Amino acid sequence: MSTPQAGILLPLPPLARYLAFNLEPGTDVAAGFAALQRIVDGEHTVAGIGMAPLGALGRKVTGLKPFPPLSGPGVDIPSTPFALWLWLRGDDRGELLHRARHIETALAPAFTLADSWDAFKHDGGRDLSGYEDGTENPEGDDATAAAIAADGSSFVAVQRWTHNFSHLEAMQPEERDHCIGRRRSDNEELDDAPESAHVKRTAQESFTPEAFLVRRSMPWAEGRSAGLMFVAFGHSVDAFQAQMRRMLGLEDGIVDALFRFTRPVSGAYFWCPPMVEGKLQLPR
Repeated sequence: MSTPQAGILLPLPPLARYLAFNLEPGTDVAAGFAALQRIVDGEHTVAGIGMAPLGALGRKVTGLKPFPPLSGPGVDIPSTPFALWLWLRGDDRGELLHRARHIETALAPAFTLADSWDAFKHDGGRDLSGYEDGTENPEGDDATAAAIAADGSSFVAVQRWTHNFSHLEAMQPEERDHCIGRRRSDNEELDDAPESAHVKRTAQESFTPEAFLVRRSMPWAEGRSAGLMFVAFGHSVDAFQAQMRRMLGLEDGIVDALFRFTRPVSGAYFWCPPMVEGKLQLPR
């Protein structure tokens, strides 16, 4: 019996490391997948597979699509596809570092590391802007219904957002709250928030069909740059795509106020295979 990768629905870990890999042309992709099955337990290491390695083996996953670049008034959403994405969950940065090193070695030469980002839980689950992230996340059976397909697999949308803290801090507190649609102090939703408020742009129940996702985002920081590693799991990519189009104002011309202080610098979709007897179940 197939089951979801457990880490998808577990609470956020204290620390994480995200690894993104490219597919090396002319290599043995099947051997790379075999190594992936030995590495990924679905709980401490969650795996998402892109279109390139599946295509190289003549395999196709229904519902997995290219991440589309999108543009709205003054805003661009980039597409940065990768062959493979891994979410390493843990509570010790050194352990994550060494686990990532061993994974990189094990997956070579088929998969070569293209990007690596460390993330962390901040202030009980708040974004570095000070606002709670994922307040409206479904829970329990609702989370399973939103994030997991009938066969136990999932799809994940991954974006790295970079915050402009100077812009954020230049705003008055009420102005900042109206960008989000919640008070930073107590996380209460604002009845008088403008239509551009992020909460109103992405209200999951306001879409047809409803666009529920399970967000597992975490803050990241490197040098003087920092932001949010946005990670959202769904039983398809459609809910995420609907939310992103509305954020860009493609429905009604109203651009999400979130873009006043943060922008995505990457974007990709991945398919997260289910587990069978402790191993990733890859398409035949």
